Amino acid sequence: MNWQKDAHGRLALHVAGRKLFEHAPDAPAMFVGHGVETIDMYRGNFDITDYVEERVAMRDARLTECDERIARIELARDAHAAIELTIIATKTAEGVHLELQSAGASNHLWWRVPAQKDEHVWGYGEQMSYFDLRGRSFPLWTSEPGVGRDKRTHLTWQADTTSKSGGDYYNTNYPQPTFLSSNKYCLHAETTAYADFDFRSPERHELQFWAIPERLEFIVANDFVELVERVSRRFGRQPALPSWVMDGAILGLKNGRDHAQKIMEQSRVAGLKVGGLWCEDWVGIRQTSFGKRLFWDWRWNDTLYPGHAEWVKQLNAEGVRFLGYVNPYVCNDGTLYGEAKAAGYLATRADGSDYLVDFGEFDCGVVDFTNPAAVRWFEARVIRDEMLNKGLDGWMADFGEYLPTDVTLANGVDARLMHNAWPTLWAEVNARAIDAASRKGDAVFFMRAGYTGVQAHCPLLWAGDQSVDFTRHDGLQTVICGALSSGLLGNAYHQ
Repeated sequence: MNWQKDAHGRLALHVAGRKLFEHAPDAPAMFVGHGVETIDMYRGNFDITDYVEERVAMRDARLTECDERIARIELARDAHAAIELTIIATKTAEGVHLELQSAGASNHLWWRVPAQKDEHVWGYGEQMSYFDLRGRSFPLWTSEPGVGRDKRTHLTWQADTTSKSGGDYYNTNYPQPTFLSSNKYCLHAETTAYADFDFRSPERHELQFWAIPERLEFIVANDFVELVERVSRRFGRQPALPSWVMDGAILGLKNGRDHAQKIMEQSRVAGLKVGGLWCEDWVGIRQTSFGKRLFWDWRWNDTLYPGHAEWVKQLNAEGVRFLGYVNPYVCNDGTLYGEAKAAGYLATRADGSDYLVDFGEFDCGVVDFTNPAAVRWFEARVIRDEMLNKGLDGWMADFGEYLPTDVTLANGVDARLMHNAWPTLWAEVNARAIDAASRKGDAVFFMRAGYTGVQAHCPLLWAGDQSVDFTRHDGLQTVICGALSSGLLGNAYHQ
């Protein structure tokens, strides 16, 4: 870690020969300010706007403490500024951490990272449209990815006008404020706030945050293999996949036991080895004007799957595993909703009244994973008792990206800051339930939503609902882009 300040007040940080910070009074590296955002959600799609009331350049930089291990930089608007920002830089074994401390009422930060014209950047979660992020701006907010994901197409226009679900190239279930540079470094922002990383300038990357990040982390390496290894250690290595997921095809089927049995037998006759049946409708069906939806009460449906206990035993004896589906909501016309509400396990409105989310002709309560008792209840009552103990060896853990921003949570943290954190909390719930049942390495779940740290808990990422075609932004090829971008951040397993 090498700090340099010249006679003109230009201050720069070099780590392993890379310039990662550069500030001058006439070219400040940071701006702070205040903004008022508006966030509206409609079934997992978000309309987000921001009115910036103030943006102030932090021109005055003072290096007040510096040695080989730690440095302290104080930035202010001017000598008499009421707004100040302190950076405490600490050398680590793999790079440097820049801890940020703010004095004042600022809730926005803009940070400029030096860039080179021929530099490339990758990562940023699971990005479907572009592998190289250079030349574009990427908002960071977990959401539905959208239909078509191209505002120039009729399909996306139609989705926008009918259900506000068109999306754009940057919409993703799994964002992460982390990117890798062709200069062999990784930058990670430790924050759950809404952010926007702008890679359009040839001279700098400008990172915008709607809260002051806890810190910025720079990881450096001599080559890309070493860099990805260090990144994966930072966020946690994915749990190993069970061997059975590679032992035959897993058929995704619906319409009940008889249909699943019939298709499995036809597949075997055709010479296909079947290793699993993934039947999302194990919980039953709700008919809506949109079509058939699952009944979100997370219990076996005896109408669609009669005698399921003996049937699953038979499947297991034949070397076939059974997989299902679950998400962190409970429908208010099911049995689990009453249990959760009576025990105080659901998120509420600010006045303590019920908070229900409209999922399209049915409403659901939000299980509050910031409440430890609610977490224990869901892990035991749903995942252990209704799923693992009754024959499920795997499932899709869906809908981590839907947390509304106006709910009141047990931990008292603003839901706007918990929204991006929710997918990781949801992954932890599933992983802990499997561990508690001593099924680690045998049971498996997969997710489409993610955020920082999901790697340590979720064994398998799912690419989402692509259009069944080869369109540029929503076609089948976007699965490859998603796998590559998320893979650089340590998500080794992707489907």
